Amino acid sequence: MGNHFLAIDPDLVNWSRAQFALTAIYHWLFVPLTLGLALIMGIMETYYYRTRDEFWKKTAQFWQRLFGINFAMGVATGIILEFEFGTNWSNYSWFVGDIFGAPLAIEGMLAFFMESTFVAVMFFGWKKVSRGFHLASTWLTGLGATISAWWILVANSWMQYPVGCAFNPDTMRNEMTSFLEVALSPVAVNKFIHTVTSAWVLGACFCVSVSCWYLLKKRHVEFAKKSLKVGAVVGLVSSLITAIAGDNSAYLVAQTQPMKLAAMEALYKGGNSQALTAFALVNPFTEQEDYTTQTEPPMKIAVPNMLSFLATRTTNGYVPGIQDVINGYTKDDGTVEPSLKEKMARGQLAIAALKAYRGGEKTAANEKVLKENMKYFGYGYIKNADQTVPPIAVNFYAFRIMVGLGTLFIFVFAFILFIIYRKDITRPRWLQLLGIALIPLAYIASESGWLVAEFGRQPWTIQDMLPTWASVSHLTSGNVATTFFLFAFLFTTMLAVEISIMCKQIKKGPQL
Repeated sequence: MGNHFLAIDPDLVNWSRAQFALTAIYHWLFVPLTLGLALIMGIMETYYYRTRDEFWKKTAQFWQRLFGINFAMGVATGIILEFEFGTNWSNYSWFVGDIFGAPLAIEGMLAFFMESTFVAVMFFGWKKVSRGFHLASTWLTGLGATISAWWILVANSWMQYPVGCAFNPDTMRNEMTSFLEVALSPVAVNKFIHTVTSAWVLGACFCVSVSCWYLLKKRHVEFAKKSLKVGAVVGLVSSLITAIAGDNSAYLVAQTQPMKLAAMEALYKGGNSQALTAFALVNPFTEQEDYTTQTEPPMKIAVPNMLSFLATRTTNGYVPGIQDVINGYTKDDGTVEPSLKEKMARGQLAIAALKAYRGGEKTAANEKVLKENMKYFGYGYIKNADQTVPPIAVNFYAFRIMVGLGTLFIFVFAFILFIIYRKDITRPRWLQLLGIALIPLAYIASESGWLVAEFGRQPWTIQDMLPTWASVSHLTSGNVATTFFLFAFLFTTMLAVEISIMCKQIKKGPQL
């Protein structure tokens, strides 16, 4: 096991990561809009159910058409993404398939079939079922998509924070010991809230942007004004919830992934009463191995004690930096976090004990060594400290883009609602242009959040348990590179087709 992993072609790892990243990035262009529009169209049809006004029926049908176009594209990329775990990451799938496969199987059997069933009723059942049943189908379609997101995020969260499992040396696999621990871990619950509400923000931005375009063109003005109001309310509420969940995410990252937090802050040397960096000039070309000589980045503007508060809930709490995580440190509760060298040594002990156990030495001593050191198993494949430092500049800037745009959305939605209630929203042209700009800004914020989540976890496929180079399949880098470019062409074509169809439907407008 160990000898093969240590001899892996680095080009194979890089191409495998690039292909998965490509698929995930394209997939995430479709998913948040699906979740966001599900809420928007549900609200619109609820207005129709309560008022019996045909205006709201036509409004709901318009947003449902846009939802359907996006939904179809999201399904196509999602299926490919799940298959890549088996094709490109078979060692990973073998090592933890008993755990990771469970939420994906539930997602496929329950959530996907649920949403695909009710989406048919939603589109084709307007004249075939009662208004109440149709409304239920619309909401159940959105609920199915949300439940699907839940199980996908459970799987992703387990990779960030592996719980509810134990390694079985006889099968060479990690096996689930508690389904509830996996499904309801604090990281999974918070990631679900943060991700889904951020998708609602994106859906609200889309709704506001389309409405502002109609106002700018002086078309479907009444439809645009009412849709704008719904979108702004959904956007403001979901933005505030996203911000609260984001704060809790930072706290959980500090507890479970201190290196990720240190990279997000470009914090090389930590300590007590740490300030939260608002802005700094972090050099994107700094080599990872320079961590031993790096100091605070220039042009730094920071909020005193705020990082300690976010990470520990006390203003004088201890926050480790990159150097501290590598050299070892003492937590506020007095527990000592081992140095990287100690973790690497213990990981190598675990690998050696497993090799001996699999070679026939199934002794109590080997089992004891393996059990005591399995926590650091992944560190046995680490060769030097720079391998454990994630890309600092990417994490630092992506985090600030996400937070900065999220804050902007709160003010924009609040201002739009203020204008709606105080004066005619059709007049301020600059506000309509700002509303149109919300779509690209929302996507930038959304993708930035996932960059932080996934780049910050590097080099781990599973945090502390399995590095990326120990997870890939037995392939050649050339084969993966070829499929990378094929997928790039396919996904770009799909995106262009979706944008084209979306724009045609928006230009066509609601059939009022």
